[in-house]
Amino acid sequence: MIYLTQSVHRNAQIRPNQIATVQGTRQHTWLELKNRVARFAAGLHRLGIEAGDRIAILSLNSDRYFEYYFGVPWAGACVVPLNVRWSAAENAYSLKDAGAKILVVDDAFAKMVPALKEQGVELEHIIYIGEQATPDGMQSYEDMITKNEPAEDTYRSNDDLAGIFYTGGTTGFPKGVMLTHTNVWTSAMALVIEVGLKDEHRLLHAAPMFHLADGAMTQGGIIAGVTHIFIPMFTPAATIAAIQDQNVSHALLVPVMIQMVINDTSIPDANLESLEFVLYGASPIAESVLIQAMDTFPNTKFAQGYGQTELAPLATMLAPEYHTTTGPKSGKLKSAGKAIACVEIKIVNEAGQAIANGEIGEIAVKGPNAMVGYWNKPEETAASLRNGWVHTGDAGYMDDEGFVFLVDRVKDMIVSGGENVYSAEVENAMMNHEAVDQVVVVGIPSEEWGEQVHAEVILKAGASVTEVDIIAKTKEYIANYKCPRSITFRTEAFPLSGAGKLLKRDVRAPYWEGKERQIN
Repeated sequence: MIYLTQSVHRNAQIRPNQIATVQGTRQHTWLELKNRVARFAAGLHRLGIEAGDRIAILSLNSDRYFEYYFGVPWAGACVVPLNVRWSAAENAYSLKDAGAKILVVDDAFAKMVPALKEQGVELEHIIYIGEQATPDGMQSYEDMITKNEPAEDTYRSNDDLAGIFYTGGTTGFPKGVMLTHTNVWTSAMALVIEVGLKDEHRLLHAAPMFHLADGAMTQGGIIAGVTHIFIPMFTPAATIAAIQDQNVSHALLVPVMIQMVINDTSIPDANLESLEFVLYGASPIAESVLIQAMDTFPNTKFAQGYGQTELAPLATMLAPEYHTTTGPKSGKLKSAGKAIACVEIKIVNEAGQAIANGEIGEIAVKGPNAMVGYWNKPEETAASLRNGWVHTGDAGYMDDEGFVFLVDRVKDMIVSGGENVYSAEVENAMMNHEAVDQVVVVGIPSEEWGEQVHAEVILKAGASVTEVDIIAKTKEYIANYKCPRSITFRTEAFPLSGAGKLLKRDVRAPYWEGKERQIN
């Protein structure tokens, strides 16, 4: 029996007085955390929550967010973490799609509630986990804990749905990835093994907690019994200060975060000797940035994780010993590593057949961490999940030692600053501008973000509009980070195949000329 609340019980039993969470000056032991989780679950029961109900959260990082991740399954319900960078329209779609009965918000997002309601979201209750006075019409999280006796764990487990995690959609609408207790636990346990997490470690949550990269660290960290330290959101200054002040030993950072930290002016004077391990992922990292990071933190081990939400989220890991430019283990810095403990990986052709090492094809992954499908999207589930294999949409090859190298993307996805952006979403939003006749969106190289969103636009006959106008209109429909950072206006037709299919790769190609791979 696999259940995500097991570690809450175990930690409260074997290390009751050890610090579990630290948020600024507030901290809780494992025994206190178990009590708070059980009381929150009791409060959810009082609100009428039943087995399998969906409870969403829209919040910056916090210790209360951490408690939500365990209080919801304790109550028998399903988590739905919402993207803090999405627009009200995008999150409203996800709330309605999931059928969420309850939304948990903090200070930063309480003000978005009216906009969500304007989009047609119907919620039975809104729970406030912020630091200020509870807004009118909302339930106080702390009142739910103080006014309820601890509830018994419902012990949702195994194939029960643990969460619906929304990611960008190829059709222009977000997709809800359904992950079970087994899916999430398996990936987390593999992370514990790969990273070597132990209860004496102190883990910093700087990456957004709605993202499954940090979610894996949350679940792996509680399995190992580490102390969890939270900052509301990443900034170089806040991250550096937390590492110094809280003696952080482990951190998860996406490549753009690493680059911003090592380039911060305070680094030469900072005391970061406590930092033992940095796990990075969510997008490829430039080799020059990685080497600079290793030089900046010579006593810190680095490891790369590759995967996607559909894999809860891990598929491969490039271990610290391969982060070297000399010796027998050199030459692997450009790889995404080897299959983690729980998965099997193969490179397949268009027919789904395995191909030889060294040949480029689509990366497919199979294991107990593989999603059960997309919520309410059977056709997209069938396209991505075939005979238990998740087809990632990433193109790459495997060498004779089992190392996976990414070279391109099969599906039209852009990874900018660690966030996935599907070109169809952006194209659909841009077509709302009355002057736009045709648009193609591609990812182009960016030194700062890895890739940036770029659009090529054909205007309607006689139309005249600026780049600024189109981008402003696009922001009405999708999150700012998905909007194009640059636009090229063209008069010639887009390239088409003999069958009349758009050749998007031909649009992308000039921007990537001279690059070793078609992703950055």
